[in-house]
Amino acid sequence: MKSGLKRQAEKVLESAALKKTCSRRAIIAVLLDSSGPMRQDEISARLGVNGPNKVTVYRTLETLVGAGVVHKAFLQDRTWHFELADHCTAEQCHPHFTCTNCEQTHCLPDISIPMARSPYKGFIIEHQRVQLDGLCPDCSSEQKTPH
Repeated sequence: MKSGLKRQAEKVLESAALKKTCSRRAIIAVLLDSSGPMRQDEISARLGVNGPNKVTVYRTLETLVGAGVVHKAFLQDRTWHFELADHCTAEQCHPHFTCTNCEQTHCLPDISIPMARSPYKGFIIEHQRVQLDGLCPDCSSEQKTPH
């Protein structure tokens, strides 16, 4: 683990008043180093064979979600994607864009979308996630380029 990422991970754990276990530091470092939300199996793969086992990764993610450090960004193909909760509020996660061609997901923290209000009696919206689908810049330029 890079020393800069290790220090950042420790600061995240300190701010949440969580113990600085090896598993927590390693998982947070992976998320800090990632370019977008990750599935549990992707996190495990980045941790490598010497990293914590899948059960420990799952339990650690759930602990970090419960502490508000990590959140479940969105559900795709019945699999949760996790990321640090630093660009989100308790009510709303920043939007995510998934390319329909290459399937890469990108965070869009600079886009602000107003909270939905339910016109239906009795429905109280407590949390909002926005998932956008389309072509990323790389794939859209491929579509425009003649072959």
